[in-house]
Amino acid sequence: MPTPFEDARDVRNDLRAWLLDYAYPLWWEAGTDHERGGFFEKIDQTGLATAAPRRARVQPRQIYAFAVASGLGWNGPAKEAVEQGLDFYLKHYRRSDGLMRTLVDASGEALDDSVDLYDQAFALFGLATAYKMLGGGDLKAAAVTLRDELIATLKHPVAGFEEANPRTLPLQSNPHMHLFEACLAWDEAGGDPEWRVLADEIANLALTKFIDADSGAIREFFDGDWGPAPGVQGRIAEPGHQFEWGWLLLRWSRLTGRRDAQDAALRMIAIGEGPGVDRERGVAINQLLTDMSVHDPVARLWPQTERIKAGALSAEITGNEAGWTLAADAGRGLLKYFETPVRGLWWDRYNPDGTFTNEPAPASSFYHIVCAIHELDRAIDAAT
Repeated sequence: MPTPFEDARDVRNDLRAWLLDYAYPLWWEAGTDHERGGFFEKIDQTGLATAAPRRARVQPRQIYAFAVASGLGWNGPAKEAVEQGLDFYLKHYRRSDGLMRTLVDASGEALDDSVDLYDQAFALFGLATAYKMLGGGDLKAAAVTLRDELIATLKHPVAGFEEANPRTLPLQSNPHMHLFEACLAWDEAGGDPEWRVLADEIANLALTKFIDADSGAIREFFDGDWGPAPGVQGRIAEPGHQFEWGWLLLRWSRLTGRRDAQDAALRMIAIGEGPGVDRERGVAINQLLTDMSVHDPVARLWPQTERIKAGALSAEITGNEAGWTLAADAGRGLLKYFETPVRGLWWDRYNPDGTFTNEPAPASSFYHIVCAIHELDRAIDAAT
C-alpha cells in the first residue's frame, strides 16, 4: 500500500501528464486566437473554439496559465502565448483611468465599459504573473495605477471594496478572495509595500466579517455593512471557497505568524471536506448553507481544484498526512472531468445522477486546473 504522500505524488503525475501532453498543446493551438490575439472563451467537445464575446476575467486567467507552463515542464511557446495575450488584453480592456472594462468582442471592440471588482482582481493577478515571467516596470506601474484607482473609486468605508460605483448589493466575499490572491502574488513578485498592506486588510476582513461565527464557514453574500445578506442568500457557503480561502489564509498565516488565521483556514477546509463532499461521486459540491445542509448538489469542476490546493498546503504546513489523502482524493475526482472525447478538454458540471453536462469546455477553468497542479507539484517538491 502506498503512503498518503506517495498516493498524492502518483495522482500528481497523472494530472501533470494530462496537462503537458494534451491540455497545453490544445489550448495553445485551438484556444488561442492566432489571428486577432487573445484567448477564446470556450472550446467545444469536438476541439473547436466557439465564437463568443470575451470577458475581461478570462484573458488574465489564461495569461497566468501560460506564464507558469514552462515551470511545470511544457516545452511549447509559453512566452509567446503570454506576450500575445497580454498585448491583446492591455490594448483592448484597459480604460483611460487604468481600470479594466468588462467585455469586448473578438476584434477587441468594447461591448461593456463598466467596471466589476472581480475583473479588477484578476487583472492584478494576471499582471503579477506576467511580471514574474517577463519583468518590466510598465507592468508593475500598470498594476499600481489600477490598484490605486480601485481604492479611489470602489473602497468600502469600513474595509474592503464595493462591487461597483454606484453601489450594488449584495457585497461579495469572492472578489475579495481573488484580490487577496493578487496582492499575495505582487508581494511575492517584489511589488511595493502597499500590496502587503492591502492583503492584510482583506485577510482581517475575512476573519472578522466573512466567516460565520457558528459554523466557521466563509459566507458569500453581504449587506452594505458587511453583515450577512438577508434570506437564504446570506446563508450560502460554497465548499470550493472554503478550500480556496483556506489555502490563501494558510499562505498568509505563514507570512504573518497568525495562528488564528491558520486555525480558521483548517476549519474551513474541514467543512469543505466534510459536508461539502459527496462521497458517492467523490467530488466537492457547489453549495451548502451555513447549517451545513446541501443547497446545490451539482459539482462544478473548479471546487475540485481548490480541494487539491487546500490538501497539499495543509499537509505541508501541519505535517498531517491527512492533507495528502485529501489532495489525492481530490485529484482523482478532478481526473473524472477530463474523460472527454478530445483529450485536453474537460466537463464543467457533474450532476447528482452521475452524468456530466455535455457543453463546451470553458477557458475560465484552465486557471483553476493549472493552479491546482502547480500547487500540488510545488508542495510535493518541498516535501522531498
